Amino acid sequence: MTRWTLLPLAEMTAEQVYRLLQLRSEVFVVEQTCPYQDMDDKDLLPEAYQLVGWIDDQPVTCARLLAPGISYDAASIGRVVTRQQQRGTGLGHELMQQALQQCTRLWPQADIEISAQLYLKAFYQGHGFVQISDTYLEDDIPHIHMIRNR
Repeated sequence: MTRWTLLPLAEMTAEQVYRLLQLRSEVFVVEQTCPYQDMDDKDLLPEAYQLVGWIDDQPVTCARLLAPGISYDAASIGRVVTRQQQRGTGLGHELMQQALQQCTRLWPQADIEISAQLYLKAFYQGHGFVQISDTYLEDDIPHIHMIRNR
């Protein structure tokens, strides 16, 4: 059973932060063989929330929710990750449902924008996002800009 937490980084314990960053690094840097600077100072903002799904004491999925005006004029969901062993179980869909609910609760009037890896286009379309850009490279991975309007 997945236990969900939604906290600013400053309210997480040192171990929770460590485990969260370990998961992000495991997927974004090691699995995707993409060396990039994950920690971009946005995590430190009080308007940044870490949505984390835990099984026992280990994070297995997470997303970063940012208030409007940080990455885009709209609210945003980013740093979306699910541990490889949990993929295909529906946990990614559960994560997006949780993220959308929390964004609606936190910023009820805001649209939601994402920078999505191109291969996940259909996944995000299934959650109400539409593509609003041509394909572009971000960290040498094809991405598209998508929005979900209120």
